Amino acid sequence: MTALSDWLVQHSDGLTVADYEALPEEVCRRIEIVDGAIVVNPAPRRPHQTIARRLANLLEEACGENYAVDTDVDLRLRDVPLLNRRPDIVVYDAHLPYDVVLRSEHCLLLVEIMSPGSVTADQIDKPAEYAASGIEHFWRVEYHRSALTVFTYQLDLTTRTYQSTGAHVDNLGVATPFAVSVDLSKLH
Repeated sequence: MTALSDWLVQHSDGLTVADYEALPEEVCRRIEIVDGAIVVNPAPRRPHQTIARRLANLLEEACGENYAVDTDVDLRLRDVPLLNRRPDIVVYDAHLPYDVVLRSEHCLLLVEIMSPGSVTADQIDKPAEYAASGIEHFWRVEYHRSALTVFTYQLDLTTRTYQSTGAHVDNLGVATPFAVSVDLSKLH
């Protein structure tokens, strides 16, 4: 943690794309960049990771061969000022070469799994950023005690905001962006 703290002090004026790309991978996995500012993310707890892994696996089965599914990867929303997020789940163009930076135009669906420390970011900040970037679908998963709720949204191209397409409590059943049906009790 000392190395990360020292590094944060050195970059207290914010990061550029070049600064970020020069960072070691172990640093990048712990941060997001919002308008050049460094946001340190705590490691998610086990229930969060379990839900992300299981939902990502189900989405991968459902989305077909034209899309790939990954968890916790860099997504470049803007270069200046740098806006780099790490969505919990990303469904994107499967033909994207490995060495190409993942950007909003490659993405079909982003999923955020809300944690106690990410309520404002997951309910307000990230959906606004994703919508402004033109990502067509966004889902937010909320976990309350032993129940999951998945809120699904689709981009309104006129307003560049997300419009609700449902709040799924026991089962997630959607036809867009691809057909998927999930018994939510099996995710945690």
